[in-house]
Amino acid sequence: MADTQTRKRRGGGRAGAAARRGSAVIDQMPWNPPINTDKPTEPLDQAGIEAIHEGAMRILEEIGIEFYNEEALGILKEAGCTINGDNVRMGRDFVMEMVAKAPSKFTITPRNPDKTIEVGGKTLLFGNVSSPPNYWDLEIGTKVAGNREMCRNLLKLTQYFNCIHFAGGYPVEPVDIHASVRHLDVLYDKLTLTDKAMHAYSLGKERVEDVMEMVRIAGGHSHEEFEATPRMYTNINSTSPLKHDHPMIDGCLRLARRGQAIVVTPFTLAGAMAPVTMAGAVAQSLAEALCAIALFQYVRPGIPCVIGTFTSNVDMKSGAPAFGTPEYMRSTQMTGQMARHYGLPMRSSGVCAANVPDGQAVWETSNSLWAAVQSGTNMVYHAAGWLEGGLIASPEKFIMDCEILQQIQRYMQPEITATGPDEIALDAIKAVGNDGHFFGIQHTQDRYTTAFYQPFLSDWKNYEGWDVAGGIWTAERAHHMFKEIVTSFEPPPIDDGIREELEDFVARRKAEGGAPTDF
Repeated sequence: MADTQTRKRRGGGRAGAAARRGSAVIDQMPWNPPINTDKPTEPLDQAGIEAIHEGAMRILEEIGIEFYNEEALGILKEAGCTINGDNVRMGRDFVMEMVAKAPSKFTITPRNPDKTIEVGGKTLLFGNVSSPPNYWDLEIGTKVAGNREMCRNLLKLTQYFNCIHFAGGYPVEPVDIHASVRHLDVLYDKLTLTDKAMHAYSLGKERVEDVMEMVRIAGGHSHEEFEATPRMYTNINSTSPLKHDHPMIDGCLRLARRGQAIVVTPFTLAGAMAPVTMAGAVAQSLAEALCAIALFQYVRPGIPCVIGTFTSNVDMKSGAPAFGTPEYMRSTQMTGQMARHYGLPMRSSGVCAANVPDGQAVWETSNSLWAAVQSGTNMVYHAAGWLEGGLIASPEKFIMDCEILQQIQRYMQPEITATGPDEIALDAIKAVGNDGHFFGIQHTQDRYTTAFYQPFLSDWKNYEGWDVAGGIWTAERAHHMFKEIVTSFEPPPIDDGIREELEDFVARRKAEGGAPTDF
């Protein structure tokens, strides 16, 4: 214990330097999670809110949710729910009593306390792409299976960009590492290449317990300090329609008992795993999320929980998922209304169905991201780097998305809409009069460097200037930027003693076999 505290003190005070570096390749905006001051878009009237709530409650009361977890079944039976085999029916009074115990906002404190994030309220947080099995970049030119080097490079982008506020799951699955020890290697990489809020996959007790211990070691915390406040989080998906599997519920119960944050995100695709109507799909999604949140609140009242939405539609011609669609946008806005109705923070995603970082990728992702803004989302998963409905991670797409994220961050800055005398600028308007221009006057000269958003990727030259400069298209510019960033990347500082302790833990757990698999 004394050694741990000594290491924590030795390592303190240096992490902020990492946030001040990272501008060698681009001049980016500083770390500053945006505050969403816009009124949310609310497509539902009060009757619509009540109708969707009623639908969700009747699903829980009359149809029930399958829980394939014996411990959860025992807990819910104790709580007074109706159990029939794996099927659980919950009364609405119980569900609403439990959900009301969840905080409307909370913090997650990573190993660098300067990167603490607040989840809830009006704060808007962006995370990296998580969990694609495949990778694409402009140099390779085709879809390939992910590996550790690709994963590490995407983690470097996660750390480098100040507009990425939390590190989600593996930014690409490193399939060259055996599944039994993959979590150990990737978490070691995440904890040494980044200092942002950490995620654990709820896939079996060994993975969850290992990640909690590694996050605790990396922060230099005692067990009591680790459990006193959220240091990390997980995200789970229900198995739609109307099921929760064993390992995800098991992982969440373990995290809940140790005070760590939980995001519950049903994966409800209208027309496939949910009704074809968006109201029906949203009602089903809410039922699947609320029953799990009720379970976790019963186990540990007040545990931080986020309600997630991944409700979109499928292409009815092929059955393939579609994202960034009008239906996706509306379902996200509707879920935002319902999250506020329940007093829960909300998670949505920056997703698309495009296969390469082209125009389709940009407009679909932009639709998804602005739906997050409009809905009052607090955590945006997959905000940078996602392609092919989550099957591909791309560094070019990551950088292109960060341009959008910075623009959203700039859009939220209050100085744009300030209305004081300097902003109304009557003296400047008088000075120019009816036949001048504003380029050279002092009012403009005093503000021209900060008046407008300055892109790091967009090219604002005219066609001739762009052509003379090489006629480089956006994805190619992003590829060159990616190469420069990973080549010049400097990892955030970490105390040598903590690094050694992480290395020892990984080596010991590998020697013990890591996590059991079916392979």
